[in-house]
Amino acid sequence: MLLCIDIGNTNIVLGLYDGAELVHDWRMHTDARVTADELALGVRGLLGPLADLVTGIAALSTVPAVLRELRVMLDRFYESTPRVVVQPGVRTGVPLLVDNPKEVGGDRLVNTMAAHHLFPTSCVVVDFGTSTNIDVLSAKG
Repeated sequence: MLLCIDIGNTNIVLGLYDGAELVHDWRMHTDARVTADELALGVRGLLGPLADLVTGIAALSTVPAVLRELRVMLDRFYESTPRVVVQPGVRTGVPLLVDNPKEVGGDRLVNTMAAHHLFPTSCVVVDFGTSTNIDVLSAKG
């Protein structure tokens, strides 16, 4: 199963997917001072017996300090699990027509990739997180 980890400014949201089906989701508070060990303890604690079913991880963090700890956690506790960490500057195949593409957070990258996959025409993506983000996509992405 695919474990998705979305670390935002306010909450860490986990989703466990079996193919396209969301099997379970969890939410915990984001603390910019969290260590990799604490992060792993929280994730494994929430997953419980489902932790052994994780075969891949897709993760992102909009909090730079937690992104560092996320990477350490993945290296330490999930070293043999295939993973992708979406962060500013990662190449997605979707052109970013903004002044500085490296300032576009992983959350916005994933939102636009998902929208482009689900709606391959022009669309507007609105994310009402801690900050509200609006992204506009053409049919080309």
